[in-house]
Amino acid sequence: MTEVRVARWSSDDLELLRQLNSHDVREHTGGPETDEEVAARHERYLAGPGPRSGHMYTVVLPGGEKVGSVGFWERDWRGEQVYEMGWAILPAYQGRGLATAAVRVVIAEAATRGDRCAAHAYPSVDNPASNAVCRKAGFTLLGETEFEYPPGHRMRSNDWRVDLTG
Repeated sequence: MTEVRVARWSSDDLELLRQLNSHDVREHTGGPETDEEVAARHERYLAGPGPRSGHMYTVVLPGGEKVGSVGFWERDWRGEQVYEMGWAILPAYQGRGLATAAVRVVIAEAATRGDRCAAHAYPSVDNPASNAVCRKAGFTLLGETEFEYPPGHRMRSNDWRVDLTG
């Protein structure tokens, strides 16, 4: 299994967030943000956990190199209080199982909170890599849905669910 650890988002992670703000990484999530939007996102992550910031982490290799982000945040989904999960890995490190390993770690972290029965992820139906992460990390595909992300942009997504109750 691929070895990674996750570390709580810190003030040192702004440059990582800028690197993740590329067309290759954000192709399926509305495209790159402005530098002001990236800086605002970074500040929300630092202020978290909270309603708009969630619990955000960096994905760290055994040698200490930061290669991505992963996190979960509260969401009301179809009348159920759940966590939503998201992740991103720098292009040079994609395809190595790092996202799957990091998502598994964060699923376990979300489960320890004991305040939600499930977490969901909503990757675009056109994003085979993120859909594969969901499958490999133990999510169950519930089907397609229309999802708003970024705000104001509707997209066709898959609704993946993972049980947090063990």
